[in-house]
Amino acid sequence: MAGHDHSHGSHSHGGHGGHGGHAHAPKNFGPAFAIGIVLNTGFVVVEAAYGYISNSMSLVADAGHNLSDVLGLAAAWIAAILVRRRASARFTYGYRGSSILAALFNAVFLLIAMGAVIWEALVRLVHPEPVAGTIVMVVAAIGILVNGVTAWLFASGAKGDINIRGAFLHMLADAAVSAGVVVAGLVIQLTGLAWLDPAVSLAIAALVVWATWGLLRDSVAMSLDAVPPEISPEAVTGFLRDRPGVIDLHDLHIWPMSTTSVALTVHLVIAEDHPGNGFLAETAEGLRTRFGIGHATLQIEAAGGPACPLAEACAA
Repeated sequence: MAGHDHSHGSHSHGGHGGHGGHAHAPKNFGPAFAIGIVLNTGFVVVEAAYGYISNSMSLVADAGHNLSDVLGLAAAWIAAILVRRRASARFTYGYRGSSILAALFNAVFLLIAMGAVIWEALVRLVHPEPVAGTIVMVVAAIGILVNGVTAWLFASGAKGDINIRGAFLHMLADAAVSAGVVVAGLVIQLTGLAWLDPAVSLAIAALVVWATWGLLRDSVAMSLDAVPPEISPEAVTGFLRDRPGVIDLHDLHIWPMSTTSVALTVHLVIAEDHPGNGFLAETAEGLRTRFGIGHATLQIEAAGGPACPLAEACAA
């Protein structure tokens, strides 16, 4: 942002973790990712093999779902590592946005995988085949344990980071899905109704699509620099207008730099000259503590000057 004779720009960072402006420094979930990937990769192999042996579409469907989760966990882990890398001359914000891309990839890949499961389940509904109910129950019971443990590893970060929430939701959904497969195996064993297997596959797919839709919506919004839903632009505007000496503001932008950090830029019109560094520090701290905005850029403009020094920039 360019200034004129009576405007001053200030780049203020709030938050913990030093220069970088995180509202909350992202927790290291590296061990959780490693354990989750190892457990789920092993389970995918076992589940797919026994699904083929038992002729169970619900086991094969769940194995495909678990495979997509392994890839999703890997993408989320890579993003979690990249988020911590330092900024460079080319990537001036570092690689924080990679966590948003990972969440988006996770959602899209999972929906594609479920599309394949739905297609195969519909074919099996038309042409049902016998299923070994006991094998289905045992393997699915193992899945409840594997997915439940993995979900627990990510539970503490599910609220504050959409990237971690994606991993948590997928593992939690898998545990619920495995429980459903156990019930289906029991019913098949008691009744011999083979069509229940693809029916459960369709229910699995519906549950996963429902759980994934919110993740897809949120990750798309973040990739388009939408204001995070927990932040009210009106409340931020009110806070800035109430700052001492501020008589107007314009060009307010709030956007997520990553799944855990938020940035803000704004032009503040001040009644007199530059209010000083104390004003800037207090304003940045208020934005951090009240709204979780840890990376604030404030430009000060003296009243009576042009509303926007560069018309082209303001129009953009």
